[in-house]
Amino acid sequence: MSTNNIQSYLIYFLTCPTLVIIVPTFEKMLTLSIKLVYLYFKTLELIQKMDINKIQAPTIILNKKVVIENIRAMVEKAKKHNLIFRPHFKTHQSAEIGNWIKNTGANKITVSSVGMANYFAENGWDDITIAFPLNIRELKKIEKLAKQVHLNILIGSLETIRYLHKKVNQKIGFFIKIDTGYHRSGIPASDIESIQQILNQAKPNKNLQFKGFLSHFGHSYYADNKRDVLIIFEDGKKQLVILKNHFIKEYPDLIISVGDTPSCTLADNFSGIDEIRPGNFVFFDLMQYNIGVCKASEIAMVVACPVVDKSPKRGELLIYGGAVHFSKEYIFDKHGNKVFGKAVRLTENGWSETENNIYVSGLSQEHGIIKATGSFIESLKIGDLLGVLPVHSCLTANLLKEYYEIGGGCIKMWGGKLKPFS
Repeated sequence: MSTNNIQSYLIYFLTCPTLVIIVPTFEKMLTLSIKLVYLYFKTLELIQKMDINKIQAPTIILNKKVVIENIRAMVEKAKKHNLIFRPHFKTHQSAEIGNWIKNTGANKITVSSVGMANYFAENGWDDITIAFPLNIRELKKIEKLAKQVHLNILIGSLETIRYLHKKVNQKIGFFIKIDTGYHRSGIPASDIESIQQILNQAKPNKNLQFKGFLSHFGHSYYADNKRDVLIIFEDGKKQLVILKNHFIKEYPDLIISVGDTPSCTLADNFSGIDEIRPGNFVFFDLMQYNIGVCKASEIAMVVACPVVDKSPKRGELLIYGGAVHFSKEYIFDKHGNKVFGKAVRLTENGWSETENNIYVSGLSQEHGIIKATGSFIESLKIGDLLGVLPVHSCLTANLLKEYYEIGGGCIKMWGGKLKPFS
C-alpha cells in the first residue's frame, strides 16, 4: 500500500460521520485519533526503510548507533572540563542529526556559511557562530538573521572591521580569528598591535559586540600521530592563553574558542580554553583513524558503491564512485601508497572490518579504482555493492547530500545551494 493511500484512508476514517456512533465520547475519539496517527507514521517509517539491494548509485549508509555514541563521548568531555560545547555542523549539515545533538542538551552551534546558518535557524537553533571570515557582500543577509538569533561572526582583518564600523546597524557578536600555526586565515597571536587596532575600531559602534578569540588548529589534521596532535594543541593553547591574559582586564567576558576534532578528542588539559567547536567527530573517517584519533569501529559512515568492472590481471576493481562523491583527499598507508578510501563488505547490520592491501588507489570524476587481492576480486561480481570508508567524511557528506540509516530511512541535509544574487 502506498503512503498516499494510507494517508487518504486515515483522513477519511478520522473524519467519517459514523465515528460518532462507533465512538460516543470525545475522549475516546481523541484517543483513537492519536493511535491512528501514530499507526500512520509507524507504517510510513516501515515503507521508507532502506533496502540496501535497491541502491543503484553511490549512497552514504549511516550507523546511527555509532553517531550517537560519538556525540555522547564529546558531550561528556565538554562537561568534564566545564567547556562551552558549540559543535560545528558543517560536517553533517542535517536538521535531524542536529536534533540528536540537541537531545544531549546542546544549544549552541557553529556553521561555515550564512546559508547554513539560516537553515539551522529555521530548524530551531538560536545561538550560532559563523566560523568563516566575514564576507562583507553578505552583510544584509547577516543582519537580517541577527534580528532572529544570537549570531556571531568572524573578523580577521582591520579592513573588515573598518567596513563593519561604518555599515552595521544590527547587534552582532564577533570573534577575532587568531592564527596559531595553520596559516590559513587570521591574525598571528603575537600581533598584539593589529588585534588592538581591530578592537579600537569596533568599540565606538555599540552594535559590534566583542566575544573573544577564535582559532582552528587545522594543522592537526596533518599530524602523523597522537603525540604530534597534542604538541600542536598545547602550542596553540599557550599562544591563546597569553593573548587572553593580555586583554582580559579590558574585556573581562572574553572567551577562547578552539575547534578541531583531533585536538578536542585527544587533549585532556583545556585550562584557559572556554569553548570547543569540533565537527568531524560525529562521523570520524580514515584521516582521523590514520592519525590515531579514533578506532575503526567509531567511523559511522560508509559509501555503498556498485562494482562496474573487474581487471584481475591488474589486481583492480572499478566502482561507480569517484571524486564527485568522495573529493580527492587522500592519506598515505604504511607502504607509502596514496589511499583515497578503504573497501569494506556491506552486511545486514553495517559493514565489515577493512582488509589489508584493499584500498581505493585512484579517483577520477565518476570512477574509483580499488586495488585488491585476486581472491577478493573473484568473490565479487559486476553489480555487487562494495562499501568505501571515506578519507574525509565532511567532504563526502557535502557531496552526496543525504544519508540512509541502517534499518531506517533517508536523512536529508541542507541543500547547500548558493544564491549569488539574492
